[in-house]
Amino acid sequence: MDNKKYDYLIVGAGLFGAVFAHEATKAGHKVLVIDKRHHTGGNIYCENIEGINVHKYGAHIFHTSNKEVWDYVNQFVDFNHYVNSPVARYRGKLYNLPFNMNTFYQLWGVTTPSEAQAKIEEQRAPYKDIEPKNLEEQALFLGGKDLYETLIKGYTEKQWGRPATQIPSFIIKRLPFRFTFDNNYFNDLYQGIPIGGYNALTDALLEGIEVQTGVNYFEDKDIYDALAQRVLYTGKIDEFFEFQLGKLEYRSLHFETEVLDEENYQGNAVVNYTERDVPYTRILEHKHFEFGTQEKTVVTKEYPHEFSKDNEPYYPINDDVNNSLLAQYKELANKPENKEKYLFGGRLADYKYYDMDDTIEAALTLCKQELK
Repeated sequence: MDNKKYDYLIVGAGLFGAVFAHEATKAGHKVLVIDKRHHTGGNIYCENIEGINVHKYGAHIFHTSNKEVWDYVNQFVDFNHYVNSPVARYRGKLYNLPFNMNTFYQLWGVTTPSEAQAKIEEQRAPYKDIEPKNLEEQALFLGGKDLYETLIKGYTEKQWGRPATQIPSFIIKRLPFRFTFDNNYFNDLYQGIPIGGYNALTDALLEGIEVQTGVNYFEDKDIYDALAQRVLYTGKIDEFFEFQLGKLEYRSLHFETEVLDEENYQGNAVVNYTERDVPYTRILEHKHFEFGTQEKTVVTKEYPHEFSKDNEPYYPINDDVNNSLLAQYKELANKPENKEKYLFGGRLADYKYYDMDDTIEAALTLCKQELK
Protein backbone atom coordinates (compact mmCIF):
# COMPACT_ATOMS: atom_id res chain seq x y z
CA MET A 1 0.00 0.00 0.00
CA ASP A 2 1.34 3.45 -0.97
CA ASN A 3 1.26 5.90 1.92
CA LYS A 4 2.74 9.00 0.32
CA LYS A 5 1.67 12.11 2.21
CA TYR A 6 1.26 14.27 -0.91
CA ASP A 7 0.22 13.74 -4.50
CA TYR A 8 2.57 16.50 -5.70
CA LEU A 9 5.70 18.10 -4.32
CA ILE A 10 6.31 21.40 -6.11
CA VAL A 11 9.86 22.70 -5.95
CA GLY A 12 9.66 26.46 -6.42
CA ALA A 13 6.96 28.87 -5.28
CA GLY A 14 7.27 31.17 -8.29
CA LEU A 15 4.48 31.85 -10.77
CA PHE A 16 4.76 28.50 -12.59
CA GLY A 17 4.74 26.47 -9.38
CA ALA A 18 1.95 28.56 -7.84
CA VAL A 19 -0.35 28.12 -10.86
CA PHE A 20 0.25 24.36 -10.93
CA ALA A 21 -0.27 24.12 -7.16
CA HIS A 22 -3.57 25.99 -7.42
CA GLU A 23 -4.88 23.84 -10.27
CA ALA A 24 -3.72 20.58 -8.68
CA THR A 25 -5.41 21.50 -5.39
CA LYS A 26 -8.59 22.51 -7.22
CA ALA A 27 -8.53 19.07 -8.90
CA GLY A 28 -8.51 17.41 -5.48
CA HIS A 29 -4.81 16.64 -5.09
CA LYS A 30 -2.79 17.16 -1.91
CA VAL A 31 0.13 19.46 -2.60
CA LEU A 32 3.27 20.67 -0.82
CA VAL A 33 5.17 23.68 -2.21
CA ILE A 34 8.76 24.39 -1.13
CA ASP A 35 11.14 27.20 -1.99
CA LYS A 36 14.72 27.99 -1.03
CA ARG A 37 13.94 31.71 -0.75
CA HIS A 38 12.24 33.01 2.37
CA HIS A 39 9.21 34.20 0.40
CA THR A 40 6.84 32.98 -2.29
CA GLY A 41 6.40 34.50 -5.75
CA GLY A 42 9.86 33.92 -7.19
CA ASN A 43 11.04 36.91 -9.19
CA ILE A 44 7.67 38.68 -9.10
CA TYR A 45 7.89 39.11 -5.31
CA CYS A 46 7.36 42.65 -4.03
CA GLU A 47 8.78 44.08 -0.83
CA ASN A 48 6.75 46.84 0.83
CA ILE A 49 8.97 49.82 1.64
CA GLU A 50 7.47 53.14 2.77
CA GLY A 51 4.06 51.89 1.61
CA ILE A 52 5.41 51.25 -1.90
CA ASN A 53 5.42 47.82 -3.56
CA VAL A 54 9.07 47.45 -4.61
CA HIS A 55 9.76 44.96 -7.42
CA LYS A 56 12.62 43.20 -5.63
CA TYR A 57 13.93 41.33 -8.68
CA GLY A 58 13.44 43.93 -11.41
CA ALA A 59 10.48 45.50 -13.14
CA HIS A 60 7.53 43.22 -13.88
CA ILE A 61 4.75 44.58 -16.09
CA PHE A 62 1.97 42.15 -16.89
CA HIS A 63 1.06 42.21 -20.58
CA THR A 64 -0.59 39.67 -22.85
CA SER A 65 -2.81 39.21 -25.88
CA ASN A 66 -3.89 35.79 -24.61
CA LYS A 67 -7.44 36.25 -23.33
CA GLU A 68 -7.40 32.88 -21.55
CA VAL A 69 -4.38 33.97 -19.52
CA TRP A 70 -5.83 37.46 -18.88
CA ASP A 71 -9.14 36.02 -17.68
CA TYR A 72 -7.24 33.51 -15.55
CA VAL A 73 -5.25 36.09 -13.55
CA ASN A 74 -8.29 38.37 -13.22
CA GLN A 75 -9.99 35.62 -11.18
CA PHE A 76 -7.50 36.37 -8.42
CA VAL A 77 -6.66 40.08 -8.62
CA ASP A 78 -7.80 43.30 -10.26
CA PHE A 79 -5.29 45.14 -12.44
CA ASN A 80 -4.66 48.86 -12.69
CA HIS A 81 -4.26 50.70 -16.01
CA TYR A 82 -0.47 51.10 -15.94
CA VAL A 83 1.02 51.32 -19.45
CA ASN A 84 4.76 50.75 -19.83
CA SER A 85 6.30 53.80 -21.51
CA PRO A 86 10.03 53.75 -20.71
CA VAL A 87 12.33 56.68 -21.38
CA ALA A 88 15.97 56.38 -22.47
CA ARG A 89 18.60 58.83 -21.22
CA TYR A 90 21.77 59.43 -23.25
CA ARG A 91 24.28 62.22 -22.57
CA GLY A 92 21.70 64.17 -20.58
CA LYS A 93 18.97 64.00 -23.24
CA LEU A 94 15.75 61.95 -23.06
CA TYR A 95 14.26 59.76 -25.77
CA ASN A 96 10.96 57.90 -25.83
CA LEU A 97 10.83 54.14 -26.28
CA PRO A 98 9.97 52.07 -28.24
CA PHE A 99 11.27 53.74 -31.42
CA ASN A 100 8.35 55.92 -32.51
CA MET A 101 7.65 59.36 -33.94
CA ASN A 102 8.53 60.99 -30.60
CA THR A 103 11.95 59.26 -30.72
CA PHE A 104 12.57 60.30 -34.33
CA TYR A 105 11.63 63.89 -33.54
CA GLN A 106 13.99 63.88 -30.54
CA LEU A 107 16.83 62.45 -32.66
CA TRP A 108 16.42 64.36 -35.92
CA GLY A 109 13.66 66.95 -35.58
CA VAL A 110 11.47 65.18 -38.14
CA THR A 111 7.73 65.70 -37.68
CA THR A 112 6.03 63.42 -40.21
CA PRO A 113 6.19 59.66 -40.83
CA SER A 114 7.50 60.17 -44.38
CA GLU A 115 10.35 62.36 -43.08
CA ALA A 116 11.18 59.77 -40.44
CA GLN A 117 11.19 56.91 -42.94
CA ALA A 118 13.40 58.90 -45.32
CA LYS A 119 15.83 59.67 -42.49
CA ILE A 120 16.04 55.99 -41.47
CA GLU A 121 16.71 54.95 -45.08
CA GLU A 122 19.41 57.63 -45.33
CA GLN A 123 20.98 56.34 -42.08
CA ARG A 124 20.84 52.72 -43.28
CA ALA A 125 22.26 53.42 -46.74
CA PRO A 126 25.99 52.96 -45.88
CA TYR A 127 25.24 49.52 -44.37
CA LYS A 128 22.41 48.13 -46.53
CA ASP A 129 24.67 45.80 -48.54
CA ILE A 130 26.49 44.18 -45.60
CA GLU A 131 25.70 40.69 -44.33
CA PRO A 132 25.58 41.26 -40.56
CA LYS A 133 27.96 39.01 -38.63
CA ASN A 134 27.39 40.50 -35.16
CA LEU A 135 24.96 42.69 -33.26
CA GLU A 136 26.67 45.95 -34.19
CA GLU A 137 26.45 45.21 -37.91
CA GLN A 138 22.87 43.97 -37.54
CA ALA A 139 21.77 47.17 -35.76
CA LEU A 140 23.50 49.41 -38.32
CA PHE A 141 21.95 47.39 -41.14
CA LEU A 142 18.48 47.79 -39.64
CA GLY A 143 18.53 51.34 -38.31
CA GLY A 144 21.74 53.21 -39.07
CA LYS A 145 24.29 54.98 -36.92
CA ASP A 146 22.29 57.47 -34.81
CA LEU A 147 19.79 55.00 -33.38
CA TYR A 148 22.53 52.44 -32.81
CA GLU A 149 25.00 54.73 -31.03
CA THR A 150 22.40 56.63 -29.00
CA LEU A 151 19.96 53.94 -27.91
CA ILE A 152 21.33 50.44 -28.62
CA LYS A 153 25.10 50.12 -28.37
CA GLY A 154 25.91 51.04 -24.76
CA TYR A 155 22.77 49.50 -23.26
CA THR A 156 23.25 46.18 -25.06
CA GLU A 157 26.98 45.99 -24.29
CA LYS A 158 26.21 46.48 -20.59
CA GLN A 159 23.46 43.88 -20.70
CA TRP A 160 25.68 41.23 -22.30
CA GLY A 161 29.00 42.26 -20.77
CA ARG A 162 30.93 42.33 -24.04
CA PRO A 163 31.42 44.59 -27.09
CA ALA A 164 28.57 44.61 -29.60
CA THR A 165 30.99 43.20 -32.19
CA GLN A 166 31.18 40.03 -30.03
CA ILE A 167 27.42 39.62 -29.54
CA PRO A 168 25.57 37.40 -32.04
CA SER A 169 23.46 39.23 -34.61
CA PHE A 170 20.35 37.13 -33.83
CA ILE A 171 19.91 39.05 -30.54
CA ILE A 172 18.42 41.84 -32.67
CA LYS A 173 16.37 40.11 -35.34
CA ARG A 174 14.53 43.30 -36.20
CA LEU A 175 14.04 46.83 -34.91
CA PRO A 176 10.36 47.66 -34.38
CA PHE A 177 9.81 51.12 -35.88
CA ARG A 178 6.48 52.73 -35.04
CA PHE A 179 5.51 55.67 -37.22
CA THR A 180 2.95 57.03 -34.77
CA PHE A 181 3.34 59.12 -31.61
CA ASP A 182 2.72 56.10 -29.39
CA ASN A 183 4.96 55.46 -26.37
CA ASN A 184 3.21 52.26 -25.23
CA TYR A 185 6.08 49.76 -25.18
CA PHE A 186 3.92 46.67 -25.67
CA ASN A 187 1.54 45.85 -28.49
CA ASP A 188 -0.53 43.50 -26.34
CA LEU A 189 -4.28 43.88 -25.83
CA TYR A 190 -4.07 43.69 -22.03
CA GLN A 191 -1.61 45.39 -19.69
CA GLY A 192 -1.34 46.47 -16.07
CA ILE A 193 -0.05 45.83 -12.56
CA PRO A 194 -2.03 43.87 -9.95
CA ILE A 195 -3.69 46.28 -7.53
CA GLY A 196 -1.87 45.68 -4.25
CA GLY A 197 1.23 44.34 -6.03
CA TYR A 198 2.22 40.91 -7.30
CA ASN A 199 2.15 39.30 -3.85
CA ALA A 200 -1.64 39.62 -3.99
CA LEU A 201 -1.63 37.34 -7.06
CA THR A 202 0.78 34.78 -5.57
CA ASP A 203 -1.03 34.74 -2.22
CA ALA A 204 -4.36 34.13 -3.94
CA LEU A 205 -2.94 31.28 -6.03
CA LEU A 206 -1.41 29.61 -2.96
CA GLU A 207 -4.29 30.24 -0.55
CA GLY A 208 -4.98 27.16 1.57
CA ILE A 209 -1.94 25.30 0.21
CA GLU A 210 0.90 24.07 2.43
CA VAL A 211 4.04 26.07 1.65
CA GLN A 212 7.51 25.82 3.21
CA THR A 213 9.99 28.61 2.44
CA GLY A 214 13.69 28.85 3.27
CA VAL A 215 14.30 25.17 2.52
CA ASN A 216 16.82 23.76 0.06
CA TYR A 217 15.40 20.83 -1.90
CA PHE A 218 18.85 19.47 -2.74
CA GLU A 219 19.98 19.27 0.88
CA ASP A 220 17.25 16.69 1.59
CA LYS A 221 16.21 15.61 -1.91
CA ASP A 222 15.56 11.95 -1.07
CA ILE A 223 13.44 12.87 1.94
CA TYR A 224 11.37 15.40 -0.03
CA ASP A 225 10.99 13.05 -3.01
CA ALA A 226 9.71 10.32 -0.71
CA LEU A 227 6.87 12.55 0.47
CA ALA A 228 5.02 12.68 -2.85
CA GLN A 229 3.91 10.56 -5.77
CA ARG A 230 5.13 13.12 -8.29
CA VAL A 231 7.56 16.05 -8.17
CA LEU A 232 7.26 19.24 -10.22
CA TYR A 233 10.70 20.83 -10.37
CA THR A 234 10.89 24.47 -11.50
CA GLY A 235 14.56 25.20 -10.79
CA LYS A 236 17.63 25.03 -13.02
CA ILE A 237 17.55 21.83 -15.05
CA ASP A 238 21.35 21.44 -15.06
CA GLU A 239 21.43 21.70 -11.25
CA PHE A 240 18.77 18.98 -10.96
CA PHE A 241 21.10 16.62 -12.81
CA GLU A 242 24.09 17.78 -10.72
CA PHE A 243 25.65 19.57 -13.72
CA GLN A 244 26.79 16.17 -15.00
CA LEU A 245 26.82 17.36 -18.63
CA GLY A 246 28.13 20.85 -17.89
CA LYS A 247 26.64 24.17 -16.79
CA LEU A 248 24.14 26.21 -18.77
CA GLU A 249 25.14 29.87 -19.03
CA TYR A 250 23.14 32.88 -17.83
CA ARG A 251 23.46 36.61 -17.44
CA SER A 252 22.62 37.92 -14.00
CA LEU A 253 21.63 41.19 -12.34
CA HIS A 254 22.06 42.88 -9.04
CA PHE A 255 20.04 45.73 -7.64
CA GLU A 256 20.80 48.76 -5.50
CA THR A 257 17.62 50.08 -3.88
CA GLU A 258 17.33 53.25 -1.82
CA VAL A 259 14.62 55.34 -0.20
CA LEU A 260 14.73 59.00 -1.21
CA ASP A 261 13.26 61.76 0.89
CA GLU A 262 11.45 63.31 -2.04
CA GLU A 263 8.08 62.70 -3.64
CA ASN A 264 9.13 62.13 -7.25
CA TYR A 265 12.65 61.36 -8.46
CA GLN A 266 12.42 60.78 -12.22
CA GLY A 267 8.74 61.11 -13.16
CA ASN A 268 8.59 57.66 -14.78
CA ALA A 269 8.66 54.06 -13.60
CA VAL A 270 11.48 53.05 -15.97
CA VAL A 271 14.37 55.16 -17.28
CA ASN A 272 17.06 53.37 -19.31
CA TYR A 273 20.66 54.65 -19.27
CA THR A 274 22.16 53.90 -22.66
CA GLU A 275 25.71 55.23 -22.22
CA ARG A 276 28.32 52.50 -21.86
CA ASP A 277 30.15 54.37 -19.09
CA VAL A 278 27.10 54.49 -16.79
CA PRO A 279 27.38 51.11 -15.02
CA TYR A 280 23.65 50.45 -14.54
CA THR A 281 21.18 49.83 -17.36
CA ARG A 282 18.14 51.47 -15.82
CA ILE A 283 16.59 53.10 -12.79
CA LEU A 284 13.16 52.00 -11.60
CA GLU A 285 10.96 54.30 -9.53
CA HIS A 286 8.51 51.80 -8.11
CA LYS A 287 5.67 54.06 -6.96
CA HIS A 288 4.88 54.98 -10.58
CA PHE A 289 3.86 51.37 -11.37
CA GLU A 290 0.87 51.96 -9.09
CA PHE A 291 0.42 55.75 -9.39
CA GLY A 292 1.66 56.21 -5.82
CA THR A 293 1.32 59.50 -3.95
CA GLN A 294 3.52 58.63 -0.95
CA GLU A 295 5.69 61.39 0.51
CA LYS A 296 8.90 59.43 -0.13
CA THR A 297 10.01 57.41 -3.14
CA VAL A 298 12.01 54.21 -3.67
CA VAL A 299 14.38 53.81 -6.62
CA THR A 300 16.39 50.82 -7.82
CA LYS A 301 19.47 50.82 -10.03
CA GLU A 302 19.81 47.65 -12.10
CA TYR A 303 23.30 46.33 -12.84
CA PRO A 304 23.87 43.42 -15.25
CA HIS A 305 26.82 41.07 -14.79
CA GLU A 306 28.09 37.56 -15.30
CA PHE A 307 26.26 34.76 -13.53
CA SER A 308 27.95 32.86 -10.71
CA LYS A 309 26.80 30.46 -7.98
CA ASP A 310 26.38 33.43 -5.62
CA ASN A 311 23.74 35.27 -7.64
CA GLU A 312 20.47 34.64 -9.44
CA PRO A 313 20.20 33.35 -13.01
CA TYR A 314 18.07 35.83 -14.98
CA TYR A 315 18.67 35.62 -18.72
CA PRO A 316 19.50 32.32 -20.44
CA ILE A 317 22.16 32.63 -23.14
CA ASN A 318 20.31 30.71 -25.83
CA ASP A 319 23.18 30.35 -28.28
CA ASP A 320 23.94 27.14 -30.18
CA VAL A 321 26.29 25.76 -27.51
CA ASN A 322 23.82 26.22 -24.65
CA ASN A 323 20.81 25.06 -26.66
CA SER A 324 22.69 21.89 -27.57
CA LEU A 325 23.48 21.28 -23.88
CA LEU A 326 19.84 21.94 -22.98
CA ALA A 327 18.70 19.32 -25.50
CA GLN A 328 20.94 16.76 -23.75
CA TYR A 329 19.46 17.63 -20.35
CA LYS A 330 15.95 17.35 -21.83
CA GLU A 331 16.86 13.84 -23.01
CA LEU A 332 17.83 12.95 -19.45
CA ALA A 333 14.57 14.39 -18.12
CA ASN A 334 12.61 12.29 -20.63
CA LYS A 335 14.19 8.97 -19.64
CA PRO A 336 11.43 6.64 -18.37
CA GLU A 337 12.87 6.41 -14.86
CA ASN A 338 12.80 10.23 -14.57
CA LYS A 339 9.53 10.80 -16.43
CA GLU A 340 7.70 8.45 -14.10
CA LYS A 341 8.49 10.60 -11.05
CA TYR A 342 9.42 14.11 -12.19
CA LEU A 343 7.82 16.96 -14.10
CA PHE A 344 9.83 19.97 -15.23
CA GLY A 345 8.56 23.46 -15.99
CA GLY A 346 9.18 27.20 -15.73
CA ARG A 347 11.86 29.51 -17.08
CA LEU A 348 14.78 27.79 -15.33
CA ALA A 349 13.74 24.20 -16.03
CA ASP A 350 12.91 25.11 -19.65
CA TYR A 351 15.95 27.44 -19.96
CA LYS A 352 13.80 30.06 -21.70
CA TYR A 353 13.17 33.73 -21.13
CA TYR A 354 9.48 33.69 -20.21
CA ASP A 355 7.26 36.72 -19.76
CA MET A 356 4.70 36.22 -17.01
CA ASP A 357 1.91 35.37 -19.46
CA ASP A 358 4.18 32.77 -21.12
CA THR A 359 4.83 31.25 -17.69
CA ILE A 360 1.13 31.02 -16.88
CA GLU A 361 0.26 29.62 -20.31
CA ALA A 362 2.99 26.96 -20.01
CA ALA A 363 1.84 26.04 -16.49
CA LEU A 364 -1.81 25.71 -17.59
CA THR A 365 -0.73 23.57 -20.54
CA LEU A 366 1.12 21.23 -18.17
CA CYS A 367 -1.93 21.16 -15.89
CA LYS A 368 -4.16 20.06 -18.80
CA GLN A 369 -1.73 17.25 -19.64
CA GLU A 370 -1.07 16.11 -16.09
CA LEU A 371 -4.34 16.70 -14.22
CA LYS A 372 -6.77 15.16 -16.69
